[in-house]
Amino acid sequence: MNPRVVAGETMTGQPVAKRVVFHIGGYDPITLHASVQRRFVREIARFQRTWSVKATVDGSHDTADQMQWNVTTIGPDWLVETDYRLVRWHDVIEVFGERGIGSRISVGILAFLDFVLAGTLWRYLQTNWRYALFFLYPFVTFGLLVAAAFLIGVAAYKITGSIPIAAGGGLFGLAAALAGPWRWLHLGDLFDDWIFSCEYIRFGNSEIEQRLDRLAAELVVAASNSAADEILVVGHSLGAVLAVDLLDRALKLDPELGRKKIPVTFLSVGSSILKIGLHPKAVRFRRTVERVANSRAIFWGDYQALTDVLNFYKCRPMAEMGLSTENEATVRVVKISRMLNDDMYQRIRFNFFRVHCQFVSGNDRRTSYDYFMLTCGPISAKSQTLAPDGAVSMIADDGGLIAGAPVSESELLGSPGAAA
Repeated sequence: MNPRVVAGETMTGQPVAKRVVFHIGGYDPITLHASVQRRFVREIARFQRTWSVKATVDGSHDTADQMQWNVTTIGPDWLVETDYRLVRWHDVIEVFGERGIGSRISVGILAFLDFVLAGTLWRYLQTNWRYALFFLYPFVTFGLLVAAAFLIGVAAYKITGSIPIAAGGGLFGLAAALAGPWRWLHLGDLFDDWIFSCEYIRFGNSEIEQRLDRLAAELVVAASNSAADEILVVGHSLGAVLAVDLLDRALKLDPELGRKKIPVTFLSVGSSILKIGLHPKAVRFRRTVERVANSRAIFWGDYQALTDVLNFYKCRPMAEMGLSTENEATVRVVKISRMLNDDMYQRIRFNFFRVHCQFVSGNDRRTSYDYFMLTCGPISAKSQTLAPDGAVSMIADDGGLIAGAPVSESELLGSPGAAA
């Protein structure tokens, strides 16, 4: 037997050979099958270069609920087959985007007022002021565009003294703002994001709930009958909220989920769990989070980053929601600047959406967080999350498994300030 494999087993348990991944992305209206798979293939190519491994993506298969493909990753002494399932909800997102612009603006402003008057904005400020700025950004920016249109009208009146011309100038300025900056700055998508979030908190979404019910049944079957060594559920951004909902539904179908044949790991990355959980009316969601956290058989790792303003940095999700911290998430704080080459990081550092997407992109450097190593690598996602440097000390320069100290319970990084 290859001594490297023996060493890997000593450190991490039996290396993963088969894995099933359920990935739920954030509120991203660009989720057409071709573009999503192309992006996955492009980013896994970076993973191959960084970790000196090989990967192939094939067997694409679509259903109404998910896009599914197979990933085979190979190192000198290991091979992993990943059944990768991307949960679809672009159709729900598209419904919000198809509303008339007047409806999107008016309902978006009502959603904004809902979060402000309910005290959620104040909770954002107390928990993570950067996220509060992200919340304010689309609405303040839209307000500035309206103000600019009004000033155009005022200027037209001062020049011509004509009220009709002034009104026309103001309307022209508003139309120009909606035709240009509204689209360029993705304000429509951001308005829709908050509209969806408000409706999800107060009423739920029947289309998504039915889909999650079907996927929960698939998850239970996979955890009971598949040949996988690990079931991994990944929720990115607002997808982390839906991932919690998915796991809760699976637990209702099988309260022993994760205790039987196959371990289940949940990773929330760049998470928006507190975006929903801090709203006073999100009682149903907080109960859902608590049930999932209290299932000791499901390991929960939460990855956060300072430079990602779309996540909650240095926060303990359970504590911030006022829930019991007895079984809280293992929080890992990571640095996106360490994942990328310097020139690449400098290019994207002020593109907040691109920085946010680094949680699901390939890395240029080996570091404690690597999306593709977690989803397609030979070390379990739980072991990588518990290890202080992720898989870095477990993978040799040539991509093979290497020996190291066992991961112990004392190394569990529950402190939100623990930098990776």
